[in-house]
Amino acid sequence: MKIVVQRVQEAIVRVDNETVGSIGVGLLLLVCFEHADDESTVNKSIDKISKLRIFDDAEGKMNLDILAVKGEILSISQFTLSWDGSGGHRPSFEKSMPPQEARLKYALFNRDLRARGFVVKEGKFGAFMKVSLVNDGPVTFTLQF
Repeated sequence: MKIVVQRVQEAIVRVDNETVGSIGVGLLLLVCFEHADDESTVNKSIDKISKLRIFDDAEGKMNLDILAVKGEILSISQFTLSWDGSGGHRPSFEKSMPPQEARLKYALFNRDLRARGFVVKEGKFGAFMKVSLVNDGPVTFTLQF
């Protein structure tokens, strides 16, 4: 499982010129499921995301988590993260979980984030999406589980 985490001031996802999800301050998550990912992997990723102290405190130091700043999450499925860039110039997505399984894991991931008290907006799984964001910092991290 790979997740790109971006601290944002705002983020919006559109499908066919219609906004399907938008947030203010919070995290934009680009989420990729790979073959070996299971419920344990999902739980580890959620635990890490929920405890990331990447928001500024009163002194401007990254010291606060998303709940402390009352931030929201925009979760976007993105299978293309499975390519590691090695072996040529044309991406291969062989490591990606098959779509039917990934759809279930993505739903589980978002459901479990909500169960922990997060406001979660989503893109549309499998759709061609346009994502706009204002990266705050910029602050961007790549997590792998």
